[in-house]
Amino acid sequence: MTDAWRGRGPLAWLLLPLGLLFFLAVGVRRWLYRRDYLKVERLPVPVVVIGNITAGGAGKTPLVIYLAEALCRMGRHPGVVSRGYGRDGTATQKVGASGTAAMAGDEPLLIRRRTGCPVFVGRDRVAAARALLAAHPECDVILCDDGLQHYRLGRDVEIVVCDARGVMNGWPLPAGPLREPVARLRGIDALVLNGAGTLARLNLPGLSGVPDGIPVFCMTLAGERFQCVGDPPCTRMATELAGLRLHAVAGIGDPARFFAHLAALGLACETHSFPDHHRYDVADLSFVGDAIVTTEKDAVKFPAGLPLPVWALPVEARIEPELAQFVVERINGRPPA
Repeated sequence: MTDAWRGRGPLAWLLLPLGLLFFLAVGVRRWLYRRDYLKVERLPVPVVVIGNITAGGAGKTPLVIYLAEALCRMGRHPGVVSRGYGRDGTATQKVGASGTAAMAGDEPLLIRRRTGCPVFVGRDRVAAARALLAAHPECDVILCDDGLQHYRLGRDVEIVVCDARGVMNGWPLPAGPLREPVARLRGIDALVLNGAGTLARLNLPGLSGVPDGIPVFCMTLAGERFQCVGDPPCTRMATELAGLRLHAVAGIGDPARFFAHLAALGLACETHSFPDHHRYDVADLSFVGDAIVTTEKDAVKFPAGLPLPVWALPVEARIEPELAQFVVERINGRPPA
């Protein structure tokens, strides 16, 4: 659907009535929570929600990893909750470092492996957070990955991530990418812009730029050292892969962003895009060449027995000004669990 969302073509117009009904339902639901007809549940520790107002990935997972690692360095003990999109089942469960994407979801598994923080998944984020706190009473802050619209979970800080695609045609799902009206940005605590030039292309209909008083942070994703997938563990710089016949595979919100990153590293690749959260099988990845390069998120879902070696590219979020300190200042004074 992403191609249809880039403009207001015939398909978008055809779907617009459904989109307007969707926004009506979204507005009623939010009104019910704001009027206390639906209950918001508060946790005994601060909750930081990282999400977006559009469908599809905008860089939330690297941001969650950045915050978890930064908070740990600052002496906090974060835990992470997520729905675990794409996994088998919806029940609440703990994510183990040796788990699989089918059990936990690709993003929660990646967050667990990268940060070492406790991660729980569940369709009910409140239940997942309570289970996490029961199992890890040392946790003193909860990071909720992609929970902006999960209003039942009370939150202390809301962070919205936008990438260079902006809000595209500015219409609601399924006619466009919007989960909520852009006016929703007036109530958030911080806006993170992923990628240079994002603000110029954000295209916020109904708003003249970023709402007054909303702090803006700029995020870039850096990474040039690839890790082999499998044993024995080893790494290679991008320069060591240059000249090979490479196949670049990405099943993320915006595969073009990953392919552009590879090109900036000097790698010429044959590119292969897949839907976000795609479950790979050997047939998807049976290429002729020297190697496959992919994202960490995709690599956790690759099957064994592939004909080519696989190199995953970890990326690190770099954010200016310092976002973790901003978060700590917002949640300062809340009691630990």
